[in-house]
Amino acid sequence: MDPLTERSRPRWGRLLKRVLAIVVGAGAAIVVLLLLVSADARYVARAGIEEARILLRRRSIEKILADSSVPAALRQRLRLVLEARRYAADSLGLAVGGTYTTYVDVGRDTLLLVLSASRRDKLREVSWTFPIVGVVPYKGFFSAERARRAGRELDAQGLDVYLRPSGAFSTLGYFSDPLFSTAMSRDTMELVATVIHELAHNTLYVKSQTPFNESFASFVGYRGAEAFFRARHDTLDARRAAARWRDERTLDVFYAELARRLDSAYAEPLSGDRVEQVRTTLFGWARDQFRGPVGQSLETYDLRWFAQAPINNAVIIAERLYRMNLNLFDEIYLQNNADISETIRAIQIRVFTQAGDPYQALYSRPGMKVED
Repeated sequence: MDPLTERSRPRWGRLLKRVLAIVVGAGAAIVVLLLLVSADARYVARAGIEEARILLRRRSIEKILADSSVPAALRQRLRLVLEARRYAADSLGLAVGGTYTTYVDVGRDTLLLVLSASRRDKLREVSWTFPIVGVVPYKGFFSAERARRAGRELDAQGLDVYLRPSGAFSTLGYFSDPLFSTAMSRDTMELVATVIHELAHNTLYVKSQTPFNESFASFVGYRGAEAFFRARHDTLDARRAAARWRDERTLDVFYAELARRLDSAYAEPLSGDRVEQVRTTLFGWARDQFRGPVGQSLETYDLRWFAQAPINNAVIIAERLYRMNLNLFDEIYLQNNADISETIRAIQIRVFTQAGDPYQALYSRPGMKVED
């Protein structure tokens, strides 16, 4: 009979370490492979690194306010931001989290450049897909050189391209977004509207629905700023916020009509020369509108900028992202007795409880007068 041998107990700790090493190694290999073969993966990784560098430079606004060596003008603006943030939370019901409790001096006048593109013969945007936000019709670049290079690559493909600066961005509340120095050059009304606009993204964001998300945030930003300044008995900035919102609605109607005319013209079979003739005619009409009735009706914008600014399909798509069906939001606002906080809640409830297109969810509310 063979002698009995005692088996050693399994070394679970060592085994677990080996399994973890295999998992981590496989994960690293997958990441490296994605970075090698996917331009989008490289873009996300690079953007993440750039954003992390910015976030590491955050300073507490409360500590800055307590520092007497900080210029008084900056401290005054930062106090206004904290007051707007508090109002957004307490009176508007927005989800503020840790957003705008810190400040970052980015050391330049432009935080990032945003790239949009479209076909030349159709109002059809180029889109990109990213985690969390879904499909979006633009890309942001912290590096101006990379932004211009990407723009040149799209231009070489025969696309319309639009590159514009942005002084803010939102992580939708996933991180405690800081206030950037690039926002401090804005006047007090625009600064408050920007703060409330970005906090609106924290509160309601529908994946892959950029026009709705941005237009909703524009509505909340300007209507919210108007309410904020009225609560402070600052009638001047309250009136300016109301006037800016009227301008936004005017531009919404204008760009919608321009898009309708372009879609109608592009729907016909067009040769290359004919496409250029159509574009020249309709873009000329748009400039005439800015020099004439549309520009002259604007209360807060410099009509000369619109008359001289570049215009192409990508520009029109980008401008409409922030101004689409704005009268719809105002209709709900009036239904809720011009109470912005009640309007925000009504929109949230409707969008969250009705699956599908958020605009259609709002248009189908009982009693709506605005037609789709």
